[in-house]
Amino acid sequence: MVGWPFLPRALPQNETGRNPAMMALTIPPDTPSYFDEGALIGVLPTQPLDRVLDYRAPEGGCHLGAFVEVPLGPRKVLGIVWGPGQGDYDISKVRSVIRVLDAAPMRDELRTFLEKAGGYTLTPLTAMLRLATRAPGLGDPPSMRKIYRLGDTTPDRMTDARTRVLDVLRDMGGLSLTLKELAETAGVTTSVVKGLAKLGAVREEDSPRDTAFPTLDPTYAGKDLTDDQANASATLRAAVATRSYGTTLLKGVTGSGKTEVYLEAVAECLAQGRQALVLLPEIALTAEFLTRVEARFGALPAEWHSGVTVTERRRVWKMVGQGNAQLVVGARSSLFLPFRDLGLIVVDEEHDTSYKQEDGVLYNARDMAVLRASICHAQVILASATPSLESWANADAGKYQKLELTSRFGDAILPDMRAIDMRTEDLPGSSWISPTLQRAVQKRLENAEQALLFINRRGYAPVTICRACGHQIGCDHCDARMVEHRFLKRLVCHQCGETKPLPTVCPSCDAEDRLAAVGPGVERLAEEAQTLFPDARLAVLSSDMFGSARALKAEIETIAQGGADLIIGTQLVAKGHNFPLLTLVGVIDADLGLQGSDLRAAERTFQLMRQVAGRAGRADKPGEALLQTFQPEHPVIRSILSGDEHSFWKAEADERRHAGVPPYGRLAGIILSSTDVQEVFDLGNALARNDAPLRRAGAHVFGPAPAPIARVRGRHRVRLLVKAPKGTPLQAALADWVAPFKLKGELRMAIDIDPQSFY
Repeated sequence: MVGWPFLPRALPQNETGRNPAMMALTIPPDTPSYFDEGALIGVLPTQPLDRVLDYRAPEGGCHLGAFVEVPLGPRKVLGIVWGPGQGDYDISKVRSVIRVLDAAPMRDELRTFLEKAGGYTLTPLTAMLRLATRAPGLGDPPSMRKIYRLGDTTPDRMTDARTRVLDVLRDMGGLSLTLKELAETAGVTTSVVKGLAKLGAVREEDSPRDTAFPTLDPTYAGKDLTDDQANASATLRAAVATRSYGTTLLKGVTGSGKTEVYLEAVAECLAQGRQALVLLPEIALTAEFLTRVEARFGALPAEWHSGVTVTERRRVWKMVGQGNAQLVVGARSSLFLPFRDLGLIVVDEEHDTSYKQEDGVLYNARDMAVLRASICHAQVILASATPSLESWANADAGKYQKLELTSRFGDAILPDMRAIDMRTEDLPGSSWISPTLQRAVQKRLENAEQALLFINRRGYAPVTICRACGHQIGCDHCDARMVEHRFLKRLVCHQCGETKPLPTVCPSCDAEDRLAAVGPGVERLAEEAQTLFPDARLAVLSSDMFGSARALKAEIETIAQGGADLIIGTQLVAKGHNFPLLTLVGVIDADLGLQGSDLRAAERTFQLMRQVAGRAGRADKPGEALLQTFQPEHPVIRSILSGDEHSFWKAEADERRHAGVPPYGRLAGIILSSTDVQEVFDLGNALARNDAPLRRAGAHVFGPAPAPIARVRGRHRVRLLVKAPKGTPLQAALADWVAPFKLKGELRMAIDIDPQSFY
């Protein structure tokens, strides 16, 4: 559980600072852009102080937005020159800025974005600033460094360690690594790398710490487009050329070529001399995407995600600010990079739930992309085969432009989708692959085609139960059952990450050899598939089965090239991968997502099933998708099979509108936590009793109630839900509501505007 974002009205103040909530959300027009030496300036630090501090401008002065190092007590910390000093502190005690860092000053556009994003999500500015400065070594002076690249020779004697080093350098696609990074990535000692350098297999070079990225050529190699694609790309190009704000929903069936279409918009953005950002929901998607970018523009773009080395992240951050990185491909956090002139943001698979950050600063990157683009006069493209209802509603209301690609590219056609009624299948209790699905898989294997079996559960089995006493093994720190991961020989809590060895004795009754795995997971499905299809080459794709993003990328590339006959996968396989030989998708439990009370359950099930089915038949061979279900008559299952997306979205929209929930109403989740369960319920009840600020705004509070997972990492969790009409100024009402409550001791509060999950 995260610490709660202190709301502006509850911010502490003292003689050295001022409340940032009192600052305007836009930069005052009379704010000077440069401060002379000795001038009183306000510096926003990255430390969690939640206020701007007064300092003297350093020798030589400094610009508004400059990144500076300042003294804070005995420490030296990073900060941003945020404006003139307040002057409400003893002037004789105000200290000077230590130095201005070698980085482009933060532009007004990014400062305004951080302020508005913080105001919307009820997050203090210092926390927002930390999102925008998540690059190590920003305070390091310019210097040279030793880097290592692939050499021209191959050693006469190869060892496993040497092979790993050379494989890493090949996989990096020509990027350079420091000695430490190369050794750690390859899992070898530095002496192995140095030995290869002496032999010429690895080149050791002196290089500036930060260098510009290769220039991308927007005219390099455009592809021939279908009429559908050409019309859509022309519309997007024209929008980008206006150099103004606008949002477009690019909807296209899986395999319709959405990527090629929005890359044409990227080309127009580069031709305009502006920068572009493409957000992807999954690191594993970057390998194939980067290959397509390089083929289109003649060079690789900058990357920003957790799989990028520390050195490369620092380089990307600095080059983006200097305008020496034209295109960034990254995860949601790349939205906070200091772009010099951002002209286009693409949110690929915009419906994906991974765009919502669920810890720390709680924000939705899709929505924040629209906010940032509106500030910097950029275009936004929201691309998806199965858009979120929020985007669908905005397009339906005319707030977003809508472009639609209705057919697959080339000879590919949409897969034939059918349900397997599990009520009529003769299936043993310990099996999960129906006879009908088994025959379909066998047929594909005999034709040298690939098949995919999909189940949205990681691990071997979701529950381990004692047959003697009925005890279910749970996490010691959470109210959650531990999931068996047989490949790891461990039980794992998917809430806190706690693991323990697979037990042989029941921890409740001490019975031996009576523990049983209940229910299927991806590993158990793989075990059954190996028994049914002993000659098939199996590949299991699950996010927790790969030690690094590089290993996952390599496995996906191997599968795409025909290195597996049968793929067993979780939701990871639904995220945009292209397997040309895949012609059959079998969904083991299509009903799984329909369970529970999540208001988005139907929407997410529809999206996931359509996305998974879309993996089949993306080349010249027709595809087939079979959904195992015990509810073939369920409206969502029927909509998936019929392909009548418009009717589904309309029905779902009508239901949400009637209930007054997003996108036709507003919600905020309040999550309280503490190690003391009574303390957290006392706070929840006090909040519920004193809800006058919410009622005045037309909002209602529900709860408190124990969270569905009531204890995580030893902290008891209670939730409240605030519901309000669409136009309600909810943030202001929430700030008034919680302001009187002072959190002490172990109490924490998190406020989640527009919650996507309710665990």
